[in-house]
Amino acid sequence: MIESHTQNKEIKTLGARISASQSDEIRFMKRWLNFRGEPVSMPMNETPATHMHGVHNSSEKMLMPGMLTLEQMDALRRAKGKEFDRLFLTGMIQHHHGALVMVKELFDTAGAGQDAELFNFASDVDSGQRAEIRRMENLLAEEIKKERG
Repeated sequence: MIESHTQNKEIKTLGARISASQSDEIRFMKRWLNFRGEPVSMPMNETPATHMHGVHNSSEKMLMPGMLTLEQMDALRRAKGKEFDRLFLTGMIQHHHGALVMVKELFDTAGAGQDAELFNFASDVDSGQRAEIRRMENLLAEEIKKERG
C-alpha cells in the first residue's frame, strides 16, 4: 500500500527495509522448519488467526500478537497521505511489539535457548524490532510535531 498511499520518502524507505528484513526472516524460518521435517505452512483449515493466541478483533478470531485487526487494515487501505503515514507507523509499531512478545515467549520456553541457530535468530529479531520501533516512534513524533506547527 505504501507506493499508492503516501509520498513520504522516509515511510517508503522504512517500508522497503521492513519488507527486506521480514523476507529474510521468513526464509530463515522456512529453512529451519524444513531442516527439522516440520510443516512450513499451516493446514488449510488453520490460519494464524485461528491457531495462535493474542488479541481479539471484532469478529472474535484470535490473532498472533501484534497483528492488525481487519478494522485496522481497512482503515489503512482507505487512508492516504499523512493519515496513512500515521496509521502505518502505529500499526507497524504494534506489529513489531507482537514480534517482541513472541521472542519473549520463545525464550521463556524451557530448552528454547539450546538451539544456537534459533537463539541467534531470535536475538537478532529482538534487537532489529526494537531498533525499528525506535525509528518508527521517532518518525511518528516528527509527524505529530509538524501537524502542531
